[in-house]
Formats: sequence, structure tokens, C-alpha cells
Amino acid sequence: MENRGPVGKFITEHYKHFNAASLVDAAKGYEEHLASGKKMLISLAGAMSTAELGKSLAEMIRQDKVQIISCTGANLEEDLMNLVAHSHYERVPNYRDLTPKEEWDLLERGLNRVTDTCIPEEEAFRRLQSHVFKLWKKAEEQGERYLPHKYLYQLLLSGELEQYYEIDPKNSWMLAAAEKNLPIICPGWEDSTLGNIFASYCLKEELKPSTMKSGIEYMTYLAKYYTKEAGKEGIGFFQIGGGIAGDFPICVVPMLYQDMEQTDTPFWSYFCQISDSTTSYGSYSGAVPNEKITWGKLDINTPKFIIESDATIVAPLIFAYLLNW
Repeated sequence: MENRGPVGKFITEHYKHFNAASLVDAAKGYEEHLASGKKMLISLAGAMSTAELGKSLAEMIRQDKVQIISCTGANLEEDLMNLVAHSHYERVPNYRDLTPKEEWDLLERGLNRVTDTCIPEEEAFRRLQSHVFKLWKKAEEQGERYLPHKYLYQLLLSGELEQYYEIDPKNSWMLAAAEKNLPIICPGWEDSTLGNIFASYCLKEELKPSTMKSGIEYMTYLAKYYTKEAGKEGIGFFQIGGGIAGDFPICVVPMLYQDMEQTDTPFWSYFCQISDSTTSYGSYSGAVPNEKITWGKLDINTPKFIIESDATIVAPLIFAYLLNW
């Protein structure tokens, strides 16, 4: 503990049992995984970007404590929205008490609510739309196609958005990722605001669907990455929440082993899930990690952790531990 930061010292001293103990065990396992020279994938579900996870995740990226990220289309875009429109967000601490009429009033004011936080449509969605459309159109005119996150990397690295920055850019995980050209997997990108906007341009015949690379191409991108980077011992899997951000990438191992017949493919070599989905019948997000053994995703000896808690509380604590904060 002598080299541990204040947060790490606190949780090591006080988090001794139940989900608290699992949090510490998972953090120590993550650290040991990296120390052994293996890589780590982090998956982001929910609205972690709107929860400002970038305050810690960006530094995790800069310090090479995560080598690849899988996230929903919402998390991909909402980090940029927070970067350029933060002062226009509104917090609604009494969101549990809102009436349908009060929810309607928020809509009419152009505020889209995510739990206790309202995203401003005009300053966030529409501000990004005009800039990213130019990149989509330019690619199409030049006969080029890119994965969804690559367009946002182009936008961030162009400097066009700097005029709008409303937070310290060091707290944007997408900017940190763009600067490192970090591999990103974004399955089901179409289920996002920018995905809906892109679809609208296709309906208006201003863009072609083929200008955007697909989820199948994300899987082939991940398969090539895993084959190249997993070595003989595999990559770690740190899953924040449930859903497609985790379900999609974890399947690459059985796909390579079973469908590609690459029988030397190593299993995922560390697994942790932070989830408030209680163990239940038929639920993937609520399945215990051992179920993944039967699907050829995890080995018998893979370190496995599940922390049944709120990821907005747990993830920053684990990241702080790893960053010696």
C-alpha cells in the first residue's frame, strides 16, 4: 500500500466484504493482468459518457491501462456532446418526482433526459451534426468508407470543435482515444442519435448507407485485432454494464476458435463485470461469469469478478486505484 494513492488506500482499508471486497479484488486482478504484460478491453454500456466517466477513463487511456474499448453509439457521441455543450446541460435531481407534463416541458425546451441529466439538443446534437455530416459527405464523394468512430476521430483531430470546448479537454476520453488512435468497437452504432441522423440523410438520398462501415466489419476488425494482440494468454475483459457493448465483443473468441477453426485462440484471460442486473433466468447481463465457460469465452482458470453495484460509483474507484490517485 505504500505506493497507493489516497483513494486506493481508503478502499483497501475499508472495502473488506461483499460487493466492496469484490471491487478491491477486481482492481487488484486488473493491475496484476497489466503487470503480466497482457492487454485489456473495457466495454461501456449505459450512459457512462454523460456520467462524465471521461474524468478518469481519459487518464486510463493516456497511461496505457486500456488498449481497446467497446462502447455503444450513445457513449461514443455523448462524450463529444459533453465536450462541446457542457454548460448547457441541466441537472434534475428530483427526476423521480417529474410528472408526464414536466417531462413534456423538458422536451419542448429541447432537453433530452438521461436519469438526472438533460442533454441540450440544439447545442449538443445539432452542433455536432453539421460538422460530422461534412466528413460523411466528403468520404462518400471520394469513394471512401470508415467505421463510425473513425469519423469522430477525424472530427476531433481536425480541431474544428475546439471553438466549442466547454470542459477541460483532458477529461474527454474520446479525445484521449483519438490522440492515441485507440482501437474502438461500436456495435449497433445505428442505435444512437448520430446513427438516426445518418439514416435520415440516407432516406433523403443525401448519403448512401455504404458510406458507413457496418457491425460485421467491426467484428472482423476485432477478430484481426484479437488474433494479432492476444498472444498465447489472451486479452482481459472489463465490462461496465450489460448489453451489446459487452455481448458483441466477448463473442470474438468462440467465433475465432469454432467458426474460423483457429484452435490456438486463447480465452479471455480476465473478466470483470460491474452490473446492477441481478442474477436471473435467461438474462445474459444477469448471468454469472461461469456461464461464459460453456460458450467458449472464458477458461476455467480465468480470474472472474462480478460487482453488483452502480457502475458510476464503482468504475471511477477502480480506475482511481489503478491510477494511484
